[in-house]
Amino acid sequence: MIIIKINNGDNLEKALKTLKSKVIKTKQTQKLFEKKEYTKKSVLRRAQILKAKYIQRMKDQSNWFF
Repeated sequence: MIIIKINNGDNLEKALKTLKSKVIKTKQTQKLFEKKEYTKKSVLRRAQILKAKYIQRMKDQSNWFF
């Protein structure tokens, strides 16, 4: 649960901006999107492995130049 305290006289736009940044940082929208549909554990695991391979390949390519 995200809590943002607003004092009397504070700007509402600023509070909304901090709320938006906190929602993005905590990845709440991403979690809601993932829960729309059920995905099997094997599919999630396969996606994690592909992502790890991609990241490793990019790191290897960047280290090659240095």
